[in-house]
Amino acid sequence: MTFKVLIENTDEVFGCSEGQHILSAMSKMGKKGIPSGCHGGGCGVCKVKINQGAFSSKKMSRAHVSADEEKAGYALACRIFPETDITLHVIGKLQKRF
Repeated sequence: MTFKVLIENTDEVFGCSEGQHILSAMSKMGKKGIPSGCHGGGCGVCKVKINQGAFSSKKMSRAHVSADEEKAGYALACRIFPETDITLHVIGKLQKRF
């Protein structure tokens, strides 16, 4: 099954297969609306707020998503798997050292 993911910040829409994390699906579709870092849940760059939809998740670093934030719908896109269509807002920002 494939679910529709809408990134509110950019109005980008892409499909995400069941069992695929949202960040991976976005990258494979050539989209760039969610900043990307380590892809392992440790850097926090891909932090999002799920405004609509249901998802399951793998363990996320509490340094980037507190338990209260997680209850409020915040998550790391590299650690969440949609169970329905998803509407999200990007919170994380890619920061580069100059």
